[in-house]
Amino acid sequence: MTSLRLLPILGLALLTGCAHSPDSLIVQKQSQCPLHLSSGQLLMLTLPSNPTTGFRWVLNDGAETVLESLGPEVYSNPEDAGLVGSAGLSTWRFNVKQAGTGHLRLAYQRPWETEVAPAKTFDCAIKAR
Repeated sequence: MTSLRLLPILGLALLTGCAHSPDSLIVQKQSQCPLHLSSGQLLMLTLPSNPTTGFRWVLNDGAETVLESLGPEVYSNPEDAGLVGSAGLSTWRFNVKQAGTGHLRLAYQRPWETEVAPAKTFDCAIKAR
């Protein structure tokens, strides 16, 4: 029975180890750009987000010629915050599928406010070899 309880913990440890392998890059700030990547490398983009305000990050350009999306945005809220409506993180995962250049562009906005400029933008040049 004890081994069954350890299974989720071991799985999480394995996934964490993969996410931080030398073949992965975690980007959290625009100041980390431009990015120089290699084919087959994993890119994780993590940006602060608070969907309870109506704002969300919208992916305007995913550098599709260079990057392959590995799924939709995943939102996480720090458990230790303890506050309803507190800010969290939005994360996207990409695989570098081939050499080339592109831009990863996102806008932080309320989707229904089409005539209003985004509150924040993220624009990162991508160069893959």
